[in-house]
Amino acid sequence: MNAAASNPSDAPPRIAVIGGGITGLAAAHRITELLPHAELALFEVASRLGGVLDTVHVERFLVERSADNFLTKLPAAVELCRRLGIADQLQRTDETRRRALVVRGGRLLPIPSGFFLMSPRKLWPLLTSPVLSLRGKLRLLAEPLVRRRKPSPTGRGQAEGDESVAAFARRRLGREAFERLVQPLVAGIYTADPEKLSMAATMPEFLSYEHQHGSLLRATLTTAPLNSPSADHASGPRYALFAAPEQGMASLVSALAARLPRDTINLNARIMQLHRQVDGRWRLDFGSNPQSAIRNPQSFDAVILAVPAPAAASLLVSLDAELAAELAAIPYAGCAVVSFGFTRDQIAHPLDAFGFVVPEIERRRIIAASFASLKFPGRAPADHVLIRVFVGGALYPERVDLPDADLRQLALDELTDLLRISGEPLVADIARWPNSMPQYHVGHLDRVARIESLTARHPGLALAGNAYHGVGIPQCIASGETAAEQVAASWS
Repeated sequence: MNAAASNPSDAPPRIAVIGGGITGLAAAHRITELLPHAELALFEVASRLGGVLDTVHVERFLVERSADNFLTKLPAAVELCRRLGIADQLQRTDETRRRALVVRGGRLLPIPSGFFLMSPRKLWPLLTSPVLSLRGKLRLLAEPLVRRRKPSPTGRGQAEGDESVAAFARRRLGREAFERLVQPLVAGIYTADPEKLSMAATMPEFLSYEHQHGSLLRATLTTAPLNSPSADHASGPRYALFAAPEQGMASLVSALAARLPRDTINLNARIMQLHRQVDGRWRLDFGSNPQSAIRNPQSFDAVILAVPAPAAASLLVSLDAELAAELAAIPYAGCAVVSFGFTRDQIAHPLDAFGFVVPEIERRRIIAASFASLKFPGRAPADHVLIRVFVGGALYPERVDLPDADLRQLALDELTDLLRISGEPLVADIARWPNSMPQYHVGHLDRVARIESLTARHPGLALAGNAYHGVGIPQCIASGETAAEQVAASWS
């Protein structure tokens, strides 16, 4: 987000970062690299850092309560790990199981080898797969005959106005390929309703394929293969391009926190209002919290808001009602993650993949499941398996609020049926993330452009987070670092 600090002077700037998730930590760390003499303060409303990133040990299982890896194709996360000195701790996924399964008729079937989201890189596995009917396969193979949409004059990669993921996939690949492959894969990534999800904001590469080649099939069968010799044999997510710290995502949070100056971090710090003073500086008013030592308002030369869009809207409403309204209009969805530990001999299924996704048309009660300890070693004891089950999302938001016992039983019943599990799990852990995932609905890029334009009216203010230009960990890190660089430019 565009920002310029106010009233630069010879005095060290005072910079506040509001939000202690991965975005805020990345922003604060970048400030220390660019302005080592700045007076930096980071404020987090919760009692711990990391936001949704939360690694816990449940008996002998290492459980990630939200994201458990990041995409290495985008450089921000890997580069940050290098600067923090923890790049040698990164693990790649086990290449022998780099594929995903999908539910059809109560059975777990392999997603065709080489199929990524909307991108079939190999035709024979697709033609022989039982996931699609003969009619569905023929319709997908007819994709090169579908007329391309005209490019948008906006230059953002949009076509004749933004298009939903569902509309694009049905138009190009057919209804069955959308329902059986695209929808469950998209839901597993974005916990979103593809009928509302924006193609331009979430999958612009496929729009480029259409515009440049006239066909997704033509583009993906003729362009260079993915960045891994084994990638063409994988399916579903691009597992070859994922990595994670061997001790979990919390180790990235801890490494960032350890690099910040002493006394920078303020936990249990609830900011009630953000004001622009007459002198151009920013005043933060804090709410009363018996666990926080902060009582009085504080003034800063610049502020980076690394909080969810609704929280940013609440802080900015008295300053700029128009900007606050745009931020508040970004919708959010929630998800629950239920993790189970089993002995391997409790599970009859071969577990010859990293997990499975569930099409909405199957009318089951979970979104997906991940075989966490098979993706990365060290997540479960020998001869044991850690499985994470995802419930809720934009399509079934009410399930996130189920009582613990009901949520646990729902997830266990679904796993037992699909994986042929006997007996009870050794451990179970439930994590709820209500309203934690921004939904990039159709028109999202236009909204973000308006937010950036409105933010630019307020020197010394920067916005960062997963609500704007990507929901993954690399995008969050890049967003925080970009905000820090914009703020620091006024003192460079």
